[in-house]
Amino acid sequence: MTDGNNTNGPLSGLKVVEFDGLGPTPFSAMQLADMGANVIRIARKTGTQAANQFTDVVIRNRSYIELDLKDDKDIEIAKKIISNADILIEGFRPGVMERLGLGPDEMLLANKKLVYGRMTGWGQKGPLSRTAGHDINYISISGALHAIGTKDTPIAPLNLLGDFAAGSMYLVFGILCAVLHSKQTGQGQVVDGSIVDGTANLMAMMYSMFNFNQWEDRRDINLLDGGAPFYTTYGTSDDRHISVGAIEDKFYLEFITKLELNLDDLPNRMDKSNWPKLKDTFQAIIKSKPMREWEKIYSGTDACVAPVLNFEEAFVDPHNKYRGIFPEAFNIIQPKPAPDLSITPAPKITDKHKIKLTENELFNQWDIK
Repeated sequence: MTDGNNTNGPLSGLKVVEFDGLGPTPFSAMQLADMGANVIRIARKTGTQAANQFTDVVIRNRSYIELDLKDDKDIEIAKKIISNADILIEGFRPGVMERLGLGPDEMLLANKKLVYGRMTGWGQKGPLSRTAGHDINYISISGALHAIGTKDTPIAPLNLLGDFAAGSMYLVFGILCAVLHSKQTGQGQVVDGSIVDGTANLMAMMYSMFNFNQWEDRRDINLLDGGAPFYTTYGTSDDRHISVGAIEDKFYLEFITKLELNLDDLPNRMDKSNWPKLKDTFQAIIKSKPMREWEKIYSGTDACVAPVLNFEEAFVDPHNKYRGIFPEAFNIIQPKPAPDLSITPAPKITDKHKIKLTENELFNQWDIK
């Protein structure tokens, strides 16, 4: 990481209230905390968070206070905290915060500059807004899941696409847009983070290609969905895989040259009718050697070939180690904050998530009277 003039992070000084939740909600708060925001997590008094609170990477870099949101006294404490915050993040179903007396109408009256971030799958309004769901359901109705998988079956891409990319990162983007507006005008607002909305937005390029008849509305037949023989994965002799992304002509030429193939002997790669034959040809050759041997063969080339690493291999990969992508903090190997900033880099990962604050301790930290 480049040395900077500010080691507190670019979001230092921002006060954030996070209501304990799952998936995209704590991940959003982690992004802000990683960049130096002062985040306090309001955890349930039931103790349900205790089992993994000391090892959960996603709740790093912020301390917590336990409140019973069914207790009137604790609700008043929550209101005081929110009234002194710049940002609130919650991931309850629509209407829950309102029933607790902590909804945006009431809280924005108490704190006009507050940015009120709401994370749901379906969004705050709409026919499905109060319906249960998970990542796989949200990416289904956006059209994204239909486009991912094998010819016969859609395959869920972990919950990276919905929960974290379309959910958390879009919520954080919206929050920071709203914070900029709040700092300029003193006017807070609600950020309605919807995973369905975010997923559809992530699909912008594919929908554009579809509109211009450059994308077929089925799987494993398109340029970027694994259908192309030069943009897919291939099995190796040791039952591992390499990824190939040789889209451009010069990259494709390097790819096939290392396979000891001649371009003139191969059918036109841009004719989809030739894709099955090309895949079979490439697979037969690649299956003859183990993954690490192919890694060596393609090392230093522009063929756009990489080994498909497992978790433990990713931790020690030379490129990843050079960039410090997987540091060890509180005895756990975990991904570093991203991206790198040259002047205001993210502060070091801490184990603040182990620190339970009392009401008085938090009020003193935040200068709440």
